[in-house]
Amino acid sequence: MQKPWQAEFGRDDYCIEDDSRVFDGYFKMHRLTLSHKRYQGGEVRITRELFRRGNAVCVLLYDPYKDAVVMVEQFRVGALDAPEGPWLLELVAGIVEPGESAADVAIRESDEEAGMKLGGVRKISRFLPSPGACDEWIDLMFACVDASDAQGVHGLPEEGEDIRVRVLAADEALELVRNGRINSGPAIIGLQWLELNRESIRNEELSEQR
Repeated sequence: MQKPWQAEFGRDDYCIEDDSRVFDGYFKMHRLTLSHKRYQGGEVRITRELFRRGNAVCVLLYDPYKDAVVMVEQFRVGALDAPEGPWLLELVAGIVEPGESAADVAIRESDEEAGMKLGGVRKISRFLPSPGACDEWIDLMFACVDASDAQGVHGLPEEGEDIRVRVLAADEALELVRNGRINSGPAIIGLQWLELNRESIRNEELSEQR
């Protein structure tokens, strides 16, 4: 039987020689000079800019009774060149503050961005969205909600947030992934996970009400 994949090198196989902050604003940018081992032997020395963004949490909100997802629509500066404009359909999300767990963030942001009060929260996965240039980890979470009262515009004015809640049938959301209209990475991953697990989630949730 083939062994599971494991990287040839690990944490002891690189050395950071210099780490300098080159921009200190809303986000932080560092310039690193480092060396690391090469597959063909020896080492290579490189200089790279690293966007130190901090970690984030995204949460997929799903109503198993209505078979619908609660998502948010908002302006994103990184999407200025998007074909249909910089307003994206996304999952509720937020940056992890000191002392917070991923579940804490999911609960806080669901209230702030969508007016949704969460009970239990489950973990889907943890991933690096852009490891070539950014140190951010995203914890992707899942929670069942009642979408009946999901509506309105939310967000914190002091943070410049202007967030509209959107409730979509699960099939509609999945079709938006398939045709490229949903183009936020965490939303794509979360909705594809839902497509794989929707039947079991609905069976589990609906059976508890019988």
